[in-house]
Amino acid sequence: MIALKNILVATDFDEASDAGLVYGRALATAFGATLHVLHVVQDVYMASYASEFYVPADPNVQNEINDAARKQLDDLVIDSDGSGPVTRKVLRISNSASKTIVEYASNAGIELIVMGTHGRRAVAHLLLGSVAERVVRTAPCPVLTIHHPEHEFVVPDTLVAVAHAS
Repeated sequence: MIALKNILVATDFDEASDAGLVYGRALATAFGATLHVLHVVQDVYMASYASEFYVPADPNVQNEINDAARKQLDDLVIDSDGSGPVTRKVLRISNSASKTIVEYASNAGIELIVMGTHGRRAVAHLLLGSVAERVVRTAPCPVLTIHHPEHEFVVPDTLVAVAHAS
């Protein structure tokens, strides 16, 4: 039997990530696992060094970005009726989302990573790359990618029946 104690959902607050969160919550509930919801904030200081023209960043900008992301994360994982899984909200600052996700998974003992993906094709993928693809290639555990829009198979009544049958 598969035993999952820690499930990580990586989010960038878009619709694909929301779909991943639905699956992550359902799996965490079914397995009685802790759900870790991770958002990686762009490091504006490092980004300014990488640009062609260095412009010193206002020290308050990073704090404002972090605060806004923290609020979005709080709003995203709110569980008004308390019926969901134990959830840890995690915010990290980095210029490499995929590396940060993999490092967090390694350090936190994550057994499954769930990520939404847009499933870009051909040229768009070649030009933009894919955080999900890099995570799949380097993760220390299985990665479940949810293509958005996905074929919905998370049905609350089915998961409750499965959880009670175990």
